[in-house]
Amino acid sequence: MSVLGFRRSSTAFSLLTNTSFFPHSLEYFHRRGFCSVSNDFNVRDSMLPVLIVGAGPVGLVLSILLTKLGVKCAVLEKSRTFSKHPQAHFINNRSMEVFRKLDGLAEEIQKSQPPVDLWRKFIYCTSLSGSILGSVDHMQPQDFEQVVSPVSVAHFSQYKITRLLLKKLENLHFHVRNGYGLGGFDRGPVREREILMGHECLSVDATDDCLNVTASFSGGGQYKERTIQCGFLIGADGAGSTVRKLSGIELRGERDLQNLVSVHFLSRELGHYLLNQRPGMLFFIFNTEAIGVLVAHDLKEGEFVLQIPFYPPQQRFEDYTLEMCERIIFKLVGHELADIDVLDVKPWVMHAEVAEKFVSGDKRIILAGDAAHRFPPAGGFGMLSVQIFLTLKVKESLIHEREPVEYLLDSNASLGMNTGIQDAHNLAWKLASVLKGISPYSVMQTYEMERRPIAIFNTALSVQNFRAAMEVPAALGLDPFVANSVHRVINHAVGSVLPHGLQRGILDGIFILGRAQLSDFILNEKNPLGYSRLAKLRRIFEEGKSLQLQFPAEDLGFRYDQGAVVPTGCTKSDIRELPTGRRQDYVPSADPGARLPHMNVRALANLSSEETFSTLDLVSGNKIEFLLIIAPVAPSYHLAHAAFEVAEEFKVSARVCVMWPHGAANGVEVGSKEALLPWKNYIDIVEVKQSSTSPSWWDICQMTSRGAILVRPDDHVAWRVKSSVFGDPYAEMRTVFSTILGVNSIHL
Repeated sequence: MSVLGFRRSSTAFSLLTNTSFFPHSLEYFHRRGFCSVSNDFNVRDSMLPVLIVGAGPVGLVLSILLTKLGVKCAVLEKSRTFSKHPQAHFINNRSMEVFRKLDGLAEEIQKSQPPVDLWRKFIYCTSLSGSILGSVDHMQPQDFEQVVSPVSVAHFSQYKITRLLLKKLENLHFHVRNGYGLGGFDRGPVREREILMGHECLSVDATDDCLNVTASFSGGGQYKERTIQCGFLIGADGAGSTVRKLSGIELRGERDLQNLVSVHFLSRELGHYLLNQRPGMLFFIFNTEAIGVLVAHDLKEGEFVLQIPFYPPQQRFEDYTLEMCERIIFKLVGHELADIDVLDVKPWVMHAEVAEKFVSGDKRIILAGDAAHRFPPAGGFGMLSVQIFLTLKVKESLIHEREPVEYLLDSNASLGMNTGIQDAHNLAWKLASVLKGISPYSVMQTYEMERRPIAIFNTALSVQNFRAAMEVPAALGLDPFVANSVHRVINHAVGSVLPHGLQRGILDGIFILGRAQLSDFILNEKNPLGYSRLAKLRRIFEEGKSLQLQFPAEDLGFRYDQGAVVPTGCTKSDIRELPTGRRQDYVPSADPGARLPHMNVRALANLSSEETFSTLDLVSGNKIEFLLIIAPVAPSYHLAHAAFEVAEEFKVSARVCVMWPHGAANGVEVGSKEALLPWKNYIDIVEVKQSSTSPSWWDICQMTSRGAILVRPDDHVAWRVKSSVFGDPYAEMRTVFSTILGVNSIHL
């Protein structure tokens, strides 16, 4: 039996304890042989540039992005098969923008997802066939107008996303190998573009030249091990990440916010009823017999996930048999279902934690997705904070030993998945820049500098949303704080000495008393207490104080304050407000670290066409290329020449976009060919305004037309100048590229 651990060779130990070992000069990396995928790694075929552990959406998205950037990679997955549990299902604007760059993935999701009218609402009711207490429509008109983003949010189950990602990888010549009938496969090196199922990471041995990753698998009826040499190891293996544990990285935050049971079931009868009578995404159900949250993943197909809280040690996961789950479902529906089919029952625990660091092992071991952060689901599946015992702090030791740990830890949520996809987008171009000899290893630290603060902020946001969901049960008389105090007494005070059966009886009695607040006798307009509670509930919905689905300001407006960016001094946007848990509109910004604002534009060379595209489409997803956006003015053309020259020195591609104002080409021949000769990698585009009163591009960016914006390969602004560059534009560009790429320009 192998012992999990991070093994160090004697020569490697000094590497792992000396963060300054790698000098920041390109010459050093050429000597080390880590500078070029096309050269060194082809010579050393036994070494894989990047090994990704975890074949969830984050790992698969990263493998696509890396492959499109020309980086060889392979994926290990502990499970033998891909999960069919729906898990996360809400895809925010920013993730959909990333998916647009994955060969039309966003378009496929939009075509395949249910119509938005079937999932735009959260519905609060006494049963699925009973009285509606209220509903909240989480879609606003601007969400469909594509003013701030070229693509809308989506509702699409995680396992369906995985299927589409695997098709994209198949088109890139990836092969999924399930571990059966491997024969002598373990004696050879792991090849690029392989997804190896049933492989569990056991240990990581860091040497001067590479990482040796030992993984176990079963083949031919035998337990086997194999060693894989790689340059970078990416832990995208979920909340219970083995890579994180092997690296000795701790999680920080709040644990055990809630224990839940997730019931995945099918019922076309229920789906047909809800589709025609009360379509929605989440159904919060309160009655005297049961309380739960139903997630409608697909009303047409009748696919649902029910989230039920449970309270160890008085309650046991073993009690949630298929028959018991069916009975609970029937109580929440209001009647029996003839075609119910319970597919899966899983326990899990809700946490709010972020890894203490995302990068370790001399910047060669990197965490992404749930391995780096796990949130209370905010607007995604499992947000079951409507139970009367919301804020329980149940110790892990109280969870029954039968419960599979991977189920407890790997239940993903939409906010976590979206944050993880953006982790991958940030990480891919940096890995490629190191492996292609453009940047030193030190640039990998900027991944942690940029993404960890976002994870911490999103954790706080999800906790605020978690607390907002408390408002509804509290308004109905289900005070979670009182219930929490009672449960503490049962677990840790007088109740702890009572027999288990008596503890269970007390807990069940408390449940019955709590749910009695939901009786028709109390909860009606004629009862003064019920009238007051229902009025309070309406105010919560009207004021947007309940659980939210969308956070446009945070989804699109997050910004990197430090890292691979050139800060411009303190601005108003530098003062980051604490999350409120309420929906706020996104305000476009071109400040360094912000995501490039979206505007529809048209190619100047093709004005006769009605075809438009987004400014985000100007950023290449197939190579490491920086985009400089300027206006057609002489100083900016001089800056563009400097950018081309400096980019060539730094061995990175640059593209110039010349933004012409709306109507500038009416009857006039314009263009930038003469101004940019001899450089050819440029495009002239024209603003497309929705109306005559719509702001110009530079107004949207809160800049003048004499300004300039340099955009990174991940769509984030690396540098900008609001007016003109003062001084030598060539010197400015050298400073900018040196800062972003982490290269000391004196070594060039």
